[in-house]
Amino acid sequence: MDRLKQISSEHLRRTPLRFTRFLLDEIHWGDRLIGISGARGSGKTTMMLQYIKNRLPKNSEALFVSLDDIYFSETPLVYFAEEFYKQGGDYLFLDEVHKYPNWSQELKNIYDNLPSLKIVFTSSSALDIYKGSHDLSRRAVVYNLPGLSFREFIDLKYKINFDVLTLANILDVKQENFWEILEKIKPLKLFNEYLQYGYYPFFIESGMNYSNRLMNTINIVLESDMPAIYHIDFYSVLKMKKMLAVLSYLTPYKPNIQKLAAQSGTSRDSLLKYLFYLEKAGIVKWLTKDTFGINYLNKPDKLYLQNTNLMFSLTQEAPNKGNLRETFFLNQINVKHKVAYPKSGDFLVDGKYTFEIGGSNKSRKQIAGIEDAYVVSDDIEYRIGNKIPLWLFGFLY
Repeated sequence: MDRLKQISSEHLRRTPLRFTRFLLDEIHWGDRLIGISGARGSGKTTMMLQYIKNRLPKNSEALFVSLDDIYFSETPLVYFAEEFYKQGGDYLFLDEVHKYPNWSQELKNIYDNLPSLKIVFTSSSALDIYKGSHDLSRRAVVYNLPGLSFREFIDLKYKINFDVLTLANILDVKQENFWEILEKIKPLKLFNEYLQYGYYPFFIESGMNYSNRLMNTINIVLESDMPAIYHIDFYSVLKMKKMLAVLSYLTPYKPNIQKLAAQSGTSRDSLLKYLFYLEKAGIVKWLTKDTFGINYLNKPDKLYLQNTNLMFSLTQEAPNKGNLRETFFLNQINVKHKVAYPKSGDFLVDGKYTFEIGGSNKSRKQIAGIEDAYVVSDDIEYRIGNKIPLWLFGFLY
């Protein structure tokens, strides 16, 4: 216990406070059992440590531990929590819960047996917390932390903070909503930076090695997180890597499942299952005609890489600009809104708004006659008639 307390104190000492993620202010920290899910590298651990360091009530007894520590190979988490509670513990913060085999049952036991202890835990986005071996759906409140928005990237790298915009703000024809932004930055220059290396917060420490760091992160997800969560073997991991290599040259596209299965050297059913795993892990993104969630028994109507940084890192070739635009739009708007594949246009948002994505010369031809339809254009700073700048959708969170 003393060793873990020392490690916790050292983590807190090194945790910076200047920049914080948007989700820090949206979590209801008073709940007894809080889960924070998200893709590896999105900043879950740092956000949790920032809360402990700067926002916990005074005189609270809190402890941060990582469940991949060797300590938990011999000591059950539930016994550890009970001992911490007896010593006056108020808050227990658990990192990488997916690395602990019996996480679901023991979190339930801790919740039920120690009613005064508040627990916050992080997990890989690939872990379906509500489908653990024991029912946590009535106990845990789970939040998802995406990678950085374009707005957050500007704040982290250039220390220029802007307010979050709502979709209603962006769709409003009034230009005043954006004057403050344009007075302080040249958005198109920063936007191109963001597309290449701005989605994962670790860009700030990686520098020129960002792409290598991102590839290492993906390998950890495939080789460590996936087997721990889905109990898949080495050969399944190899097939997913091969499939991802094929997808990196194709996305976004309407998948031919049989052809993709043949290219990846796997069966149709296995391919759909692997695509489902990659979607849950935040590596690919499914787009379907409805917004009721994905199921590996049904194929996606369109398939994307999860963010534009992956498009630059997974291939040696420069990504297609049209593909980059669509991937960025879907990635940013999907955090706060429901997105579906429409009959016309590129995206249907919240069952109401149709968006067609393109360059500065994009016309309304594909969405002519559709109510609540908008053209979203790259390479423009200002709104031009009914054309909305693409970069603005990076201010939604």
